Amino acid sequence: MIRSMTGYGRAQKILSGRDILVEIRSVNHRYYEYSSRIPRTYNYIDEKLKAMLKSGISRGKVEVNVTINNIEGRDTVVALNKGLAEEYLRVLKEFGEEINDKYVDCDEIEDYVEDDLTLSKLIKLPDIFTIQKAPDDEEQVWNDVSEVAAEALAKFVAMRETEGEKLRADVLDKAEGILGMVAKVEEQSPKTVENYRSKLYQKLTEILESKDIDQQRILTEAAIFAEKVAVDEETVRLRSHISQLKDMLASEEAVGRKLDFIVQEMNREVNTIGSKAQDLNITKVVVDMKAEIEKIREQIQNIE
Repeated sequence: MIRSMTGYGRAQKILSGRDILVEIRSVNHRYYEYSSRIPRTYNYIDEKLKAMLKSGISRGKVEVNVTINNIEGRDTVVALNKGLAEEYLRVLKEFGEEINDKYVDCDEIEDYVEDDLTLSKLIKLPDIFTIQKAPDDEEQVWNDVSEVAAEALAKFVAMRETEGEKLRADVLDKAEGILGMVAKVEEQSPKTVENYRSKLYQKLTEILESKDIDQQRILTEAAIFAEKVAVDEETVRLRSHISQLKDMLASEEAVGRKLDFIVQEMNREVNTIGSKAQDLNITKVVVDMKAEIEKIREQIQNIE
């Protein structure tokens, strides 16, 4: 199916504790050109994503935006600094013992320092806990992102196909119009030779002031003229190019570049017809054909 090179696809899912959003958009380009915006910590998925999209996109300037947000708490690990906690306990116990030893003979002070150190008090001390980012399971991250990207790609391709169908219908319509113009040229071309023969006969009659005209000479001159202005070969090739154009538009492959070549060949044949034309009516038709071919050329620039 014919696809446009302009498209957009978007998908979003929550997988493995991550809110993943993938957006794909593209515009016209001669080749496949990829660019992306991915969170720096997930750059390792970029090459895989590029290859994945290339499997479904032949041409176009493709921009991908990936957003990954971890659901609160799912990407963190709380760790106990055991060494620091033990050091706190040691220092506090030593300090308590020193204070109690200092006032042990004091009659007025009994149990001057009471050992009331509890776990709830210990955890309030600085740097007892550290919060760290949990290491990524890179394979799991890629599996999740690729699942969302596949959904976005499917929507992207569907949009391209919808636009491509509109382009195909428009190009076919214009191609049919050109075929109608070719028929006019083929109809008018023999009349051009006959008009030339009549004018040549009239001119020679006026010059020679006699009706005793060498008919063979007129026929010879008319034949030479007919050979110069004959466009049969060009119209046959033009019809052939249009037939190939239609076949390509029915293809399941990416045919944008081939279509561009065929349109160049169509334009070449029409230019040749125009250069040979010795008739105003044919010249007008040639101008119209060139205008339609240019419209086709502009349209196929959008085809993948």
